[in-house]
Amino acid sequence: MKQKPRLRQHYDEHVTSKLQESFGIDNAMEVPRLEKIVINCGLGEAKDNAKLLDSVVAEMALISGQRPVVTRARHSISNFNLREGMPVGVKVTLRASRMYEFLDRFISAAVPRIRDFRGFNSRAFDGRGNYTVGIREQMVFPEVDYDDIVRIHGMDITFVTTTDRDDEALVLLREMGMPFRGETPVVV
Repeated sequence: MKQKPRLRQHYDEHVTSKLQESFGIDNAMEVPRLEKIVINCGLGEAKDNAKLLDSVVAEMALISGQRPVVTRARHSISNFNLREGMPVGVKVTLRASRMYEFLDRFISAAVPRIRDFRGFNSRAFDGRGNYTVGIREQMVFPEVDYDDIVRIHGMDITFVTTTDRDDEALVLLREMGMPFRGETPVVV
């Protein structure tokens, strides 16, 4: 039997009871949890540079541990020389154990490598319990080799929760170890 990821075990043992206590939830199935993590990287230059697209696909596969999907343009836009079906980005959706393993690596290895990092903004929720973080460069991930980088690019990481309330999602992510601005981080 495969062992549970470390953050999943932490969620089961500590976070669920903390959330039940904080929000007065009786049923354990109603406790908010992380549903998926979506990593998205938009590449406007991918339509012109196939080598850039291939390198970003390889980097996203290293970072996430899963093969990414190339997103394509839905409509043609003549001002941008963009035709329908041209590649415009790369995305990965992580669920279950890969999601928890990525979150663990993100919090413990990548976030401390972000330059001038003072914590994530705790008010950047979307009103439906989801939280998106923008990363300016892919080099914060230790899996990415600096010599193999074709171009420095950023990415958006969205944490999708099962709750539709931002306050519950904030407590969930804080208890999972996400470092928010102005708070001491929870050591998992």
